[in-house]
Amino acid sequence: MPDVKKETRPDNPEGTVHAVPSPTPESFTLAHISDLHLTSLNSTAITPLLNKRMLGYLSWWRKRRFVHRIEIVEALLEDLKTIRPDHIAVTGDLTHLGLPDEFTEAADWLSRLGPPDQVTVIPGNHEAYVGQKWSDQLTSWSAYLKSDEDQESLRNTGFFPSLRIRGPVALFGLCSARPSLPFLAVGSLDKRQLDKLSVLLQTTGDAGLLRVVLVHHPPVPGTIKWRKRLDNSTAFTELISRYGAELVLHGHTHAPTFAEVRTHAGNIPVVGAPSASELNPHARRCASYNLYMLKQNGENRQLMMRVRSYSEKSGRFEEDQATNLVLPRT
Repeated sequence: MPDVKKETRPDNPEGTVHAVPSPTPESFTLAHISDLHLTSLNSTAITPLLNKRMLGYLSWWRKRRFVHRIEIVEALLEDLKTIRPDHIAVTGDLTHLGLPDEFTEAADWLSRLGPPDQVTVIPGNHEAYVGQKWSDQLTSWSAYLKSDEDQESLRNTGFFPSLRIRGPVALFGLCSARPSLPFLAVGSLDKRQLDKLSVLLQTTGDAGLLRVVLVHHPPVPGTIKWRKRLDNSTAFTELISRYGAELVLHGHTHAPTFAEVRTHAGNIPVVGAPSASELNPHARRCASYNLYMLKQNGENRQLMMRVRSYSEKSGRFEEDQATNLVLPRT
């Protein structure tokens, strides 16, 4: 399979993916982590909480600060350092309330996770807890969010979807995060994102890349409760069914989920990762993350998903189970 590059010309503002002859790795490992909620709210002032954030703060004070544990986050870093995946995808909710100090704290943690060319991040609903300037939210994460050759300012949310090409894999970062009313955690994908995504899926598919779509909210209808849904999930699944993808990864549920999108070439796996920092016996939740191991020989592709879960007994992440995923035909 050829390597590719994205080229933008005045007559083609979306960019065209061109094949460039070069050897392709025989294997590629992608780690998927989500919903870490790793920031601390211990020194939060009262003024920023005089809105929907007050409900979130009370939730953190009563429960979240006990179940999202820093020792698990540290164990996760150690495990990833040992596994050494080729790339890491983070599907949102690094923060609790989307406060400026939280974004700074999360940016420091991302620098420990890995350099921006080895880590792709998308925002979750907790990053958009209330309406505020885009530049106030994600500027400190920009290197982890943008496309390989994207020079757009983060003052313009239009840089989603991002496109990053790593070896035989094309990673698409979507932003479903938006402010919602109290007691709701609804997301949506605007028409501009979906229109641009359709073009990029087509070009990267033609180039023979394995296409992995990252989105925070579960994109298949019925996967999650109504109040936490993706508003236009049907539009997304219809687009994916038409233009194709090989894998869709999401977070938000804090539980492992699996669904599929049907296409003429076969079903596309849609896999949700649990929180990688949560240990909550009452809710039967245990921190874990997923490893996707791609092996290919010419047109033959094999994708194995390995689940690594936190063991409270050992204080480490350990292999839990492994599953071979059936990919759509190329």
